[in-house]
Order: sequence, then structure tokens, then C-alpha cells
Amino acid sequence: MKLNKLIDHTLLKTTATIAEIETLCQEAITYDFYSVCVNSGYVATAKNFLTGTNVKVCSVVGFPLGAMAAEAKYFETNQAIADGADEIDMVLNVGLLKSGKVDKVLEEIKTLKNIVGENRVLKVILETCYLTDDEKRLACRLALEAQADFVKTSTGFGSAGATLADVALMKECVQHKAKVKASGGIRDYQTAMQYVNLGVERIGTSNGIAIFKGEKGTGY
Repeated sequence: MKLNKLIDHTLLKTTATIAEIETLCQEAITYDFYSVCVNSGYVATAKNFLTGTNVKVCSVVGFPLGAMAAEAKYFETNQAIADGADEIDMVLNVGLLKSGKVDKVLEEIKTLKNIVGENRVLKVILETCYLTDDEKRLACRLALEAQADFVKTSTGFGSAGATLADVALMKECVQHKAKVKASGGIRDYQTAMQYVNLGVERIGTSNGIAIFKGEKGTGY
């Protein structure tokens, strides 16, 4: 698959305006990226702009901390889907995982996958920078048990983004039963291709155009 069709063209910063979201959508059309990834409040804006194109709309949920009530994530997901989201990138509740509340973490992912349904995609953001390797493996196992479609490295708002070592660990854990998305700090073509060569099925980045042009980006 061509590199541009692996890219979720992303704009999640606090100050993003409607005009900037529309520019993001136009760029995704121009460069034929797989999707745009936006905060849930901008899903309807993106969907309206992209009507009639093959660019999908991805919404983050529980972003960026993942620590809100599970019911808040359920409501946000339902609203994002009602507004036209094709994919949902949910943030794992890292604190619950670290507290050993495995059943609660699993139930949250399961419920979200039930809301998303079989015809849409659910990605689980692990926020790997805050997890031990054993916790990363546990999170991957829970995502698989909940029948999530992807595990994803990072929000881009944590202390670090994707690493090759984390992606290799995640690929080993999911064993092709789920896909892997690398995100956070991927700013140039060479780095993107390292992740592609490891087998990632999606890359989340705000540097998609720079990557496509062989330049060095500055965003997440």
C-alpha cells in the first residue's frame, strides 16, 4: 500500500480553528491520505467538508488523558458516530491499568467496540511512554480480548511518542489479530518507512505533507 494511504492526517491541538480543520481536510484530499483525525467536536465539520470523497473521518475519544468516566467516553463515541465518524481512537485509562483494575479496563474497551460496531474501526491508544513492557503486553491482550481493531502507541500529548521498540513489542503481542498504529513524533519519510517496514498498518501524524514531500516536519 502507498505510504499516503497509511496516514491519518491529524490536527488535535487545543487552538485548532474551524478554518484549520477545513484546511486539514483539503490537504487530505489533495494528498489522498487515508483519513483526517480530529477531536470529536470537529467531526461534523470534517464530515461535511469531506462528503463525496474517499477520505475517512477519525475521532479521538477520551483525549488526551483517558481518565474520565467510562460513561463520558461512551457518550462521546455515540456523538462522534452520529456526527459521521468512521473510526474512533480511544485513550486507554492508564491509571486503572496500573491500579490492576483489569476488568474495568476490559469492560470499557468492550463497550466502546460494541458502540462502534463491526463496520467501523476502534483503535486503543496505549500511551506507551507511561507503561512498562509488561503493562504494554497486558494492554494489547485486553484490546484483543475486547475485539478492538487496532492498538496505537501514543496520543502525541504524553512525555514521548512512538518508538520502534514499542511497535515491535506490540506487533509481537497482537500477532496479526489486531493492527498497529504508530503515532507521536513521526516527522520525516525515513522514520515513517522504518515503522512501515516493521509492519504498522497506520501512521498518525500532523507531518503527513512533510513526510510525503521528503521534508522534515515539526509537529506531532
